[in-house]
Order: sequence, then structure tokens, then C-alpha cells
Amino acid sequence: MRSLVIGGLLAGTFLFAALLSFVWTPFDVTELDIAARLQKSSMEHWFGTDHFGRDLFSMIMVGARISLAVALVAVGIGMGLGVPLGLLAASRSGSLLDELIMRSNDLIFAFPSLLIAILITAVFGPSALNAIIAIGIFNIPVFARLTRGGALSLWTRDFILAARVAGKGPLRISVEHILPNITNLLIVQGTIQFSLGILAEAGLSYVGLGAQPPTPSWGRMLAESQTMISFAPHLALYPGIAIILTVLGLNLMGDGLRDITDPRIRRTGR
Repeated sequence: MRSLVIGGLLAGTFLFAALLSFVWTPFDVTELDIAARLQKSSMEHWFGTDHFGRDLFSMIMVGARISLAVALVAVGIGMGLGVPLGLLAASRSGSLLDELIMRSNDLIFAFPSLLIAILITAVFGPSALNAIIAIGIFNIPVFARLTRGGALSLWTRDFILAARVAGKGPLRISVEHILPNITNLLIVQGTIQFSLGILAEAGLSYVGLGAQPPTPSWGRMLAESQTMISFAPHLALYPGIAIILTVLGLNLMGDGLRDITDPRIRRTGR
């Protein structure tokens, strides 16, 4: 429970900052002030300024919006497509359809999200939307395999046999009986993939495949700071801390949700 509370506070802080950035930031992140470039932390600029004189605290707030939105939509794509595929594969276990779905998932796993992003970018150009598509595609087999594994363990249970005797078909059984019993697994995995999505978005932005200027992005802020880190370390420090704390918060939330929803852990008194 403590992990869930701490993780919720950390992730909630950045979520609040992201939502607040839609209506207010201390400074306009598109406004350049060369005279104020590379300033250290002060009462006016809490996190200092970058090489264009932009306020880093404001950029962190807007960057949170981009990172969280990309990760959330990407996880939604992965879950929205992967869960039905996993349920379908489990309901047809051992069939040609099951093999086709799982081998397709293996094929996607063979290509990391960065490589998928490069392929998509080569065709459509770099953008936050293409980063979402790349990360979302990589999430599909994750949820498909998890759903199939959890569903297969339930198809042999007595309550599923009773449902089949009552005349329910595989689709209805999957929706009414299988899915509710594996929801806890999906929620926990969703928080984990959410944190991995933030890391993936930061990595894609770092190499120039994510959100494009002038929209701030934590990954691109790190990339732009690498040539100035010796005399302006704050340029890399604050976006790096933002990524670490957000990912840590989501992972702690995942651990807390697992502890709450897993009856075996509850019985041991953890």
C-alpha cells in the first residue's frame, strides 16, 4: 500500500503539472530571451534557463504533457488491440488462428520500438504522432501474450466449463468470465508499460524522432544539453530527474497495485 501511495504522489505531481501547463506556465516556452540564456536557478527562473533563454521549469511542465500523452495513448493502442487478440488466441488455443496471432506477435517483438519508429519516420517524417504509433505497435504483443497466458489458465476452470454447458460461446465467455478475472494483470502491466512508454518517448525524442521543435520534450532537452553539460549541467539535470521520478512513480504504483490485487500476496501479509 505504501508503494501505491508514494508512486501515486510522484506520478500525480507530474500529471498535475502536465494538466496545469494547458492553462498556465510561468513563462511562454516559445519565447526566446537571448539576454537571459544559461542562467542558473533563481527566484525568477526556478530551474534556470536554456541556451535560448527559455524558462526550464515551464519547459518541464509542457514536456510532461508530451511524455504522458504519448505514453498513455501508446499503451491504449497496445491494450486496445493486444487484449482482444490475446483473448481470441486463448479461445482458439492450438488452432491455426492461435499460431498465426502468436507468430505475428513474435515478428513484432523482433523489431524494437526504436527501429519501428525509424521505419515509420522514414515514410511519414518525425513527429509525436509517429512516436505514439511506434510505441503502440510494440505494446500490442506485450498485452496479447499476457492476455493469452492469463486466459489459458482459466479456460480449464470449472466455472468456465459450467458456462460452456450453459450454452455460452467462446466470445461471450471471454468477455463475461475471462476478461474480468485477468483485469488486475492488465492494470498492473499497463502501469509498467506506461513507464516504459515514457522512457521510449524520451529515447525517440533524444534521437530526433519524437515531438519536434518548438514543442518541448524531455528527451530532446537532454539531447540539446549534451554539448553544454560541462558549464550548464542544470540543462540535463532537471529533465533527467523528471524522467526518473515519473518512471519511478509509475513502477511503484504497479508494485502497489500488484500487492493489492494478488490474493497470494495478501495471504502472506505483505
